[in-house]
Amino acid sequence: MFSATGRWTPAAPACVVSVGNFDGVHLGHATIARRLVDRANALGLPAVAVTFHPHPAAILRPGEAPAALTTPRRRADLLAALGVDAVIVQPADRRLLRQEAEAFYTDMLRGRLGACSLVEGTDFHFGAGRRGDVALLGRLCAADHVDLEVVPPVLHDGAPVSSSRLRRLLAAGDIAAANRMLTAPYRITGRVVEGAKRGRTLGFPTANLAAIATLLPAGGVYAARAHLTTGDGGPAVWPAAVHVGPSVSFGATEIAVEVHLIGFRGDLYGTTLHVDFLERLRDTRRFSAVPELVAQLTSDTSRAAEVVAAAGPPASPEGA
Repeated sequence: MFSATGRWTPAAPACVVSVGNFDGVHLGHATIARRLVDRANALGLPAVAVTFHPHPAAILRPGEAPAALTTPRRRADLLAALGVDAVIVQPADRRLLRQEAEAFYTDMLRGRLGACSLVEGTDFHFGAGRRGDVALLGRLCAADHVDLEVVPPVLHDGAPVSSSRLRRLLAAGDIAAANRMLTAPYRITGRVVEGAKRGRTLGFPTANLAAIATLLPAGGVYAARAHLTTGDGGPAVWPAAVHVGPSVSFGATEIAVEVHLIGFRGDLYGTTLHVDFLERLRDTRRFSAVPELVAQLTSDTSRAAEVVAAAGPPASPEGA
């Protein structure tokens, strides 16, 4: 599976390549992508990024695999927004993960992709057991007269930007810090399903999301943008207040994602909603009386609308 601008096709594969998980497409990934594009432009070749799905750890260590920060489609869209011509999503399976580093270089990078130049980060590993590193890759490239550029880590607040660091921030609910290290606001995507309809009775109807494939931020209430597709097929963006976690005021224990689209009227059941988190407004808390809860929801909605307005219009891409 791949998305491309048309500059690269499997029938004419000569290109400049970068391989990685690119999960989250953070500032470190963006630096690699921009160097990839610069190198490709200098050579007059397409810039191609190769990523994997599922994460290799999900095959090798299913119980220890990190939660995904992006869907493959979202990852491809974000990389394309950085100027990459094609994004190949390589299915990860045991056969691929058993392939030795030298074979991966020969068969995938040089054979299938026709890589004439490579751009990788300093922590790049490849091949069975992650035995291949940039030192081995450098030797393989030198023997093959293939250029290799190794990009150093990007630092933010004195520490390297990484997908694992982003996961820790999201797990703590620090969406603002996470977004400062991302190329676009953190997004989850889900299908709208029927809920308990408590929000409707309170005057704050919510879209309840299911089938979310990426990491949920910590429980709490967030200001967000909600992207949906209207009946005529056109995109629409709404300011939103999002609650993540159980509805403790009603005795619920299951984690839910409830999205109140501010000002929206209509039926969303069965549709897909993309939610971009902008700011954490407060913790989840229990309210002893309905009027107290309604007053807090009114305040949350007002504050969420202010945050979204201050953030300005969203930048592309809009995909999941």
